[in-house]
Amino acid sequence: MRAKPEYRDRDETEVSVLDALAEHDGDGMTVLAIRTAVDADIDSLEDALSNLKSDALIEVSTDGGRTVISVEEFVVGPGESKTEEDFFEQIRDRFSL
Repeated sequence: MRAKPEYRDRDETEVSVLDALAEHDGDGMTVLAIRTAVDADIDSLEDALSNLKSDALIEVSTDGGRTVISVEEFVVGPGESKTEEDFFEQIRDRFSL
């Protein structure tokens, strides 16, 4: 899944964070997991998380002593299922589209 189009006009790092969090279906991610998923330096990531938190697009909670960040449900679009995405990707690859 991905962030809805109305949230995609943000900074590239912020959109990448939203997409990474959306892929985890509400399970949330630690900062380290987000840093692994998003190609950005720690300062850019810190700014992105701060902006997303202040705009109420992410939620920060504690789960078993670790800090977990998750995307708010209203931010996530009704994306394609992974199976459909894989199918269309295979067609694109096969026909070089």
